Amino acid sequence: MSRAVRFHETGGPEVLRLEEIPDPAPGPGEVLIRTRALGLNRAESMFRLGEYGIAPVFPSGLGYEAAGVIEAVGTGVTGFHLGDAVSVVPSFAMTDYPVHGEAVLAPAHAVVAHPEHLSFEEAASVWMQFVTAYGGLVDLAGVRAGDTVLIPAASSSVGLAAIQVAHKARARAIALTRTSGKRQQLLDAGADAVIATAEEDVVARVHELTGGEGARVIFDPVGGPALADLVAAAAHDAVIVVYGLLDRTPAPLDVGAVLFKHLTIRGFELFEITTDDQRRAAAVEFVRDGLAKGELTPVIDRTFPLDAIADAHRYLEAGGQVGKIVVTVAHTDGASS
Repeated sequence: MSRAVRFHETGGPEVLRLEEIPDPAPGPGEVLIRTRALGLNRAESMFRLGEYGIAPVFPSGLGYEAAGVIEAVGTGVTGFHLGDAVSVVPSFAMTDYPVHGEAVLAPAHAVVAHPEHLSFEEAASVWMQFVTAYGGLVDLAGVRAGDTVLIPAASSSVGLAAIQVAHKARARAIALTRTSGKRQQLLDAGADAVIATAEEDVVARVHELTGGEGARVIFDPVGGPALADLVAAAAHDAVIVVYGLLDRTPAPLDVGAVLFKHLTIRGFELFEITTDDQRRAAAVEFVRDGLAKGELTPVIDRTFPLDAIADAHRYLEAGGQVGKIVVTVAHTDGASS
């Protein structure tokens, strides 16, 4: 028996429970992972609230990211052995493989051996953020040396990853954040410039920073009315990748700017990359190369023990973090990961 994070109705963090369930047995193409750390994302919060793209089936588990040790493998699985330290690339539905628990199943295609220099906490925080940033900036927008990249909600784990991915491509990263309270932290995280959107004229500042040209790549998880400023701040032939909907207010759109500036506005989901074998392999190679060279480094804001999973969700929803929130799972001997 082991504990899994489950909920029986949609709602706030208080609906989460740690429930004892039998350890699952891996079927063909699956592995069983004894977890040491779990990565927490906005997706889990939205899923718990019933606001995600798929509806939970009760009683429901949740979770996209985990790191731990392989405890069993199903038939047809090659390349993994008992005791291997691994982490999980989100490339499945939470309704099929919820990985927030002590012993969880994952499809073998989604499992990777993480670099030895990473802790379990770091490994659990890598794949969602860096593959999302890689997919939007590299795979879709083709970011290149000399580009200016605008990154709204830059203090999120994906925002910080986008700063690093932009730099790996030798582009310039301009971080957008609501107030100046996180300015120094974002500069310390590598942002070349920071714009406080509630305190500054975004369009004027972008044009000032780019010599009037605007940004060639924009990587936006917000949407809403702020999209109008991003369109105005975009360079000719710019690519605007929208990968989230933090603001569900309808967005005004200057169609003239889209037309005459030849803009591309593209919705993007991580699963476009991770459910395609070739694109997922390219993303994993890119991230592993960056980790090995020190070009990509996960930033962990805070860790919570598994027993405090509801508190971890509350902290996520408060929005004050800079980086990733990670939940640690105790070893069977009682030690933390």
